[in-house]
Amino acid sequence: MRISGSQTIGQTYGDQVSQNPAIMNTARDRSWYAVYTVPQHEKSALKQLDIREIESFLPTYETVRVWKNRQRMKLILPLFPTYLFVHINSGERTKVLQAPGVLQIVGNSRECVPLPDSEVEFLRSGFCRQRIEPYCDLVIGEKVRIKSGVMQGFQGTLVRKCNSMRFVLTFESINQHAAIHVDAEDLEPIVA
Repeated sequence: MRISGSQTIGQTYGDQVSQNPAIMNTARDRSWYAVYTVPQHEKSALKQLDIREIESFLPTYETVRVWKNRQRMKLILPLFPTYLFVHINSGERTKVLQAPGVLQIVGNSRECVPLPDSEVEFLRSGFCRQRIEPYCDLVIGEKVRIKSGVMQGFQGTLVRKCNSMRFVLTFESINQHAAIHVDAEDLEPIVA
């Protein structure tokens, strides 16, 4: 029942489900969960989960990097660094947590929180694989700081984006609000 990140359910697991009613009931009890891994160990954690016969999925994307010697390399990197997904029932959580490279299953203080099946299936689809890439820019609602210029050090909330990568901020330092346009390169996110 091994299913790697590049295989689909229909190729292996689905064939077994249709032939065995006991497996079919277990499959219905399964949910997708996000798993937090050791940084830069997503692929090795995926292999360890595969060895333990845990259905898992690591969304990836292709990028081209240019090294110092000007050599171009095509790399396949995790779409969400330090995260992968597992399709398990409640009895398989221990097997997941015992895998080297796995730190925890994402959830709140009381329980692991399952993901909507539709979101993970969309990430697994062929349509998504060819067109997806990570988005690391500033997000509306994010706390930001001005890192250069006359207003260096002022903090605020990103309110909206305007034309050609300009932003409107709300400053809360004096409990008043004023909007000002700031170039994107002058902003940095505030890490909590």
